[in-house]
Formats: sequence, C-alpha cells, structure tokens
Amino acid sequence: MREITNPSSVLLSEREDNPAGIAITASMEGTRPILLELQALTIPTVFGMPRRTTNGIDYNRLTLLIAVLEKRAGLLLGSQDIYLNIASGIKVNEPAIDLGIILATASCFKNIPIPLNTIAIGEVGLTGEVRSVNQIERRIKEAEKLGFKTCIIPETNKKLLKAKFNIEVIGAKNIVEAMKYLGLK
Repeated sequence: MREITNPSSVLLSEREDNPAGIAITASMEGTRPILLELQALTIPTVFGMPRRTTNGIDYNRLTLLIAVLEKRAGLLLGSQDIYLNIASGIKVNEPAIDLGIILATASCFKNIPIPLNTIAIGEVGLTGEVRSVNQIERRIKEAEKLGFKTCIIPETNKKLLKAKFNIEVIGAKNIVEAMKYLGLK
C-alpha cells in the first residue's frame, strides 16, 4: 500500500486529450478539496422519451439541471439522451458541482471542448443563477496547485475573496455568463 498525498492529482491523471463533454470541478471531502472530472454525453434519442442516466450524482439533480439549461440557456435537450458520470466511481452529493455539470452537458451538446486548464465551481439555482459555495478559497488553491489557469466561480464568492491567486478567477452571476465565457452560448 502507498499513501496518496494528493487524491485530486490521481483522479485527474488519466486526462490526455480534450473531448467535448468534460468539465473539472471541486468538491469538499470534509475540509479537503478534491478535484473531479465530470463526463457528459448527449445523443439524439431514438425513442419518444429521452433517457437520463447518472453515475455518481443524484438522478433528480441531473434532471433539474437539464431543465435549467433548457429554460434559462435555451438549449433544446428534450430530444437528447443524456448520460452523466463522475470519473473514478466517486459519488458526490454537493451542489457546488452543479456548474460543472451544466458546462459539461452544454459542452457535449454543442460539441465544444472546455479548455483543459479550466475548472468550474458553483451551485446553480432554478433561475439559472450561480450561487455561492463554502470554502471557495480552499477549492481555488487546490486547482492552482494542480496547474489550472482559470477558475469560474460564483460572482458573489469572487467579491468576497481575500487571498490572491496565480489563477484567473472569473465570476459568473448566471449560467449564461459562464457559458459565454467558454464559447458555449
């Protein structure tokens, strides 16, 4: 057995290419931030009722976020089967990964990859607003430590940051702002 000093680096170590539908986010395990790879796949359904499948997150959370994407960002996902996976079999029940789920799904649907060095953190409300999350500075520091260059976070969190980072921190008030920044809208 070997000690894993940085689980985030292990969880992200298999990334070699940059396909559409991949987003990196940060979750908290106690007081420790862990970076996760979210994988989304959208394909036209061949049945009347589109299929939604999740691995690692709550199914109902995904359906809620898909509804927000349709209503607030105008993406027509009603004819798409949507599959969402958290790489490495991790299960997360934290709303701070919502923005990552939204961006991974939009990225796959639009077939536009999210830059490899970008991470997205934030809870998403029913009106499409990106809501603040706790321990944001720890999450940003973890992303910075692993070489990420851009971090998209809630605008309210950005206004309250006290530390200085060597990572570009982008504040987003809503999902449309975050999507526009990445060229998804």
